[in-house]
Amino acid sequence: MAITRLKDLVTTFESKWTFGDSKFGYDGEVNESHNTQYPLLLINPPLSTMPELYSGREEYEFEINFYNLYPQAAQSAVTLQHRWDNLQDLAMEWFDMVLKAYQDNTVEVYLNDQSLEIERVKEVANDKLVQIKFTFTMSAFTKCFRPTSTYPSDIANLITWLRADSGLTFDIPTKQISAWADQSGNSNSVAQATKSKQALRFGYDGANDKARIQFNGTKDYFTSNDNSPIGTDFTMFFVPQVDLSATEQGRYFSYQSSQTTLIVGSNNNKLTAKFTDSTGTGGFVTLNSSNTSLYHIAVAKLENKRLYLEYNNTLNDSVQVSGYDNTTTFNATNYNLGSDGETAVYYLKGNMQEVIIYNSVLSDVEIANVKSYLNNKFKIY
Repeated sequence: MAITRLKDLVTTFESKWTFGDSKFGYDGEVNESHNTQYPLLLINPPLSTMPELYSGREEYEFEINFYNLYPQAAQSAVTLQHRWDNLQDLAMEWFDMVLKAYQDNTVEVYLNDQSLEIERVKEVANDKLVQIKFTFTMSAFTKCFRPTSTYPSDIANLITWLRADSGLTFDIPTKQISAWADQSGNSNSVAQATKSKQALRFGYDGANDKARIQFNGTKDYFTSNDNSPIGTDFTMFFVPQVDLSATEQGRYFSYQSSQTTLIVGSNNNKLTAKFTDSTGTGGFVTLNSSNTSLYHIAVAKLENKRLYLEYNNTLNDSVQVSGYDNTTTFNATNYNLGSDGETAVYYLKGNMQEVIIYNSVLSDVEIANVKSYLNNKFKIY
């Protein structure tokens, strides 16, 4: 039996909360030092009982509190019920990931039937916060739960997963981001050490009021810590938004090594992508009916000699270049998000919420699953 101590459960709870700070403690301790990174997960010390002697099963009665800011400035644009619903979305995703962690036969924990209760609380603790409270009972050493959600990490060949709600190293007062950690498990992270070129982190006000990263269109961008991990064929997903005033090219993703290029971005508020091999042979696709000034889900896929581009599950096009060298790889140097790098002419002016990259061509079913994950989260279409 893998779960034998409360510490094992708490460690799993904390590791699956990737959206902000987590704490094991009591309500009165919330943000005592006023340095909390929200959203906050607070795990109250649980009650526990052995309901059946010698059965090897212990019931833990948990109260989990989730907090997020509800700043005065946001009240005119975002309703209180919307902010509560989005906090509940994060809480439910966290709970699903916790339960998924206990699917393995060597880890036997389950949620007691009909034990989950959800409560909304307002204006709590030392800040003006919204709060969601989960109370539930978990039994260790017995197993029955089977989650049905599909996450990007459930699909093979995921090499990079960057989320605006997770893995960010940023300065709380200025919101400037110095590092963005890869959530795929492959450590393909990006960073920006120069303060004047750091994008800003906002925990709200993106698509569906989710977290966003704001690029200023003149200096902000990230560079991968290591060489790009992309081989020959790939599938990419982006959730961006371009400022309506940005009429020139904005880069979502940019890889350039001599004449080998791979670019996905916006050109005059239209979704576009380009690829070339070491001789400069390649092609580009522009979706003329797209509107990148709105939050959208962009899919770019390179299969053999064909580049495919999709906007919001409704518009798509592709180009096939017979002379393109399909042994070309995109891993000789770093890649950038938000611009072409130090010598950039074009910068992204707008926001980015998620970047997902696979080092393979996904099937139609797999692409549909990733788009479903993104659209369920951001409510794009």
